[in-house]
Amino acid sequence: MFATLAAEAVSTVTTVTNDAAWFLENAWIIPLLPAISFALILFFGKRMPYKGAEIGITAVSVSFILAILTGVAWLDHRDHFELEKYGEEQAIAVSDGAASATDTVAYTARFVAAEAGEGGAHPYVAVQSSTQWLQSGGIEFNAGIMVDGLSVMMLFVVTFISLLVHVYSTDYVGGDRRYTHFFAFLSLFTASMLFFVLSDNILQMIVGWELVGVCSFALIGHWWEEKPNSDAALKAFLTNRVGDVGLLVGMITLFFAAGGGKTFDTIKINEAVVQGGVSHTALVVAAACLTAAVMSKSGQFILHTWLPDAMAGPTPVSALIHAATMVVAGIYMVARLYPVFWEGMQIEGSSINLLATVGAITVVGAGLLAFVQDDIKKVLAYSTVSQLGYMAMALGVGAWTAAVFHLFTHAFFKANLFLGSGSVAHAVHSFDMKKDMGGMRKFMPKTYVTFVIGSLALAGVFPLAGFWSKDEILVNTGGWDLLGGSGAAPGSYTFHFVMGMIGAALTAAYMTRCVYLTFHGEYRGGHAAHDDHGHDHEEDAAHGHHGEPHESGPRILYPLYILSAFSILIGFVNLPPGFLAGSKKDPAGWQERFLHFVEPAGSSYFPAVGHATPSWSLAIVASLVAVAGAGFAYYYYFIRLDRLSKQLGESLVAIPNGITTTNVFARAGHTLLVNKYYFDHLYTGIIAGFTKGPLARAANWINQNVIDGTVNKAGESAVQAGQLVYHKIDQAVVDGAVNLSGRVSDASGEELRAINSGKVQNYAALMFAGAAVLAGAFVILLAL
Repeated sequence: MFATLAAEAVSTVTTVTNDAAWFLENAWIIPLLPAISFALILFFGKRMPYKGAEIGITAVSVSFILAILTGVAWLDHRDHFELEKYGEEQAIAVSDGAASATDTVAYTARFVAAEAGEGGAHPYVAVQSSTQWLQSGGIEFNAGIMVDGLSVMMLFVVTFISLLVHVYSTDYVGGDRRYTHFFAFLSLFTASMLFFVLSDNILQMIVGWELVGVCSFALIGHWWEEKPNSDAALKAFLTNRVGDVGLLVGMITLFFAAGGGKTFDTIKINEAVVQGGVSHTALVVAAACLTAAVMSKSGQFILHTWLPDAMAGPTPVSALIHAATMVVAGIYMVARLYPVFWEGMQIEGSSINLLATVGAITVVGAGLLAFVQDDIKKVLAYSTVSQLGYMAMALGVGAWTAAVFHLFTHAFFKANLFLGSGSVAHAVHSFDMKKDMGGMRKFMPKTYVTFVIGSLALAGVFPLAGFWSKDEILVNTGGWDLLGGSGAAPGSYTFHFVMGMIGAALTAAYMTRCVYLTFHGEYRGGHAAHDDHGHDHEEDAAHGHHGEPHESGPRILYPLYILSAFSILIGFVNLPPGFLAGSKKDPAGWQERFLHFVEPAGSSYFPAVGHATPSWSLAIVASLVAVAGAGFAYYYYFIRLDRLSKQLGESLVAIPNGITTTNVFARAGHTLLVNKYYFDHLYTGIIAGFTKGPLARAANWINQNVIDGTVNKAGESAVQAGQLVYHKIDQAVVDGAVNLSGRVSDASGEELRAINSGKVQNYAALMFAGAAVLAGAFVILLAL
């Protein structure tokens, strides 16, 4: 009832303006600066004192400042319409979906009337500025920007993480053989993602989507001389092309289906869907195809296999890919085109759909894979896959704000963890936790503290950032109604709720294992072959860089400090109602501030999503589940394994004769996980192997024996037919007839030559004979 009335109320209201603050109208400068930086670094970087790094850092710093100012302008823009024109309490209630349906309709009617001439405006007005690019067949192709809460949030996240990664990289990849090239593509990567999130139409989104993919290919394969690195880059590129087929089909479907208008404009497409102007069949097709695109770009099962292999790239690239750019592009695309999924998958009031189920399976499937990884970056990579599963699941169950908020918080603590893993690897020249790490807290106490903070935030420990966003996802599944009560969730997704709880336990457990193997026990390193910079270890040793690990420098540590602070505090920007309320002047305080400024509630291009009531019982149970997962891993590693290590006098990484060696089912499960569910074998060994082997040989045989045989037979038949025509028809018939006529003419000429002798008496005799014949003929005619 509420959704129907709210949708009807806003259906006639425009929610777009190009009359806004300068920073909102000119946000296109933010992606332009790193794009210019890319060109400048390529052309002039090697001549600069810091080999182009200073150009990249300056450009992204200015973009970051502009992103902050754009965010401030957006807050003022949003507040102007909600607080000044309609009163704070009711405006917030309607915007947050807390008002009754009757109040919402009445409230909406006021600003509809205001727009008609009373000086008012809509409570959520996005800023859209575009210009015509070209026109073909009566269709306009525009290029422009769309600035609203979602894009402003992404501008801040991308520029902030990118700036820290740039600073971090000046130390981490110092002396790299392609240092300038690295910073050039880092700038282009940042520009591509910023271009993508500001796109105001689906055609621009496709361009930005592909630009991000190309940049990831170049950066993952940065050390292309080593075959595993180039293979990983190709795997990422080709796997994403599979999903891109779905992207193109889905976008084309929306182009033709959105009200028959043939438009690329994102807002017009969303408005057409919200107002019922697109057939349900078209929405089902578009949503399913776009889900395939999300599966590849955002690493959802079963197209997730490229993402862990992408760790072959430099660690700063891994941090940027996993925290703020490429992998969240799919989640952002769903959030931007959310009406398509909301209506196409009938999310409201349902209990299962494709997007939510893919996300739920990804949460648990990737969490289990993280347990058997020896490479610290691959643990974090599978963790990213699992957390992206949370985001996809949240969007699938109708928890739009929860999904976007988890994207926001995840960016900070996952960047913290990746850069922290790089700090450790920088010291030991390896990413292998079992062989080359252990006891690192003694050598790197500062990195240790930041890594633990990031791990706790990822595990969802109160009150760190991950707790607030993950709890919001779980409560919005509606699954807690199974035990009595969160209420008001968009649907009843009990299966997804259970998978989310299992994922919470797995996350806490595998991060406890990761912390132990990396920082606790005894140091096991000192024999790695090469580090993450493409340097030879022997060369490092010759220059005195090899030996006992030591703490990283300030350009690595300070980004970790900043990200750790955000991992602790950033969750407070969206506190649930009833927690840390404000003053009388500002009763909401910090409650749901993120929702208030980011979710386009009440706009004509966004569905009327519901929000579940916060459940403290669920928060407590979910925390206990996470603690149980961490406690199990803690008992295994910190107590049993540590005690056994001291007894044996050596640093162990697993208990000898453990359950995986004594129990047949545990051993089979462990083998399945070690082989990553055999997806790589399926794709590489069976599908690619079959394509390159039997299928290629069969195609070659068909080409040689069927196609070429048919062509050759046709050629031979044509030659035989030509010979038949030449010998039997041309030579025998045509030439024979011509030759016969010649012989007849020759014979006739000989006879005539005998008559034409030149004697007068012969001619007279012929004339007399002719006259006699003619006279006979006349006599006969007269007689008749």
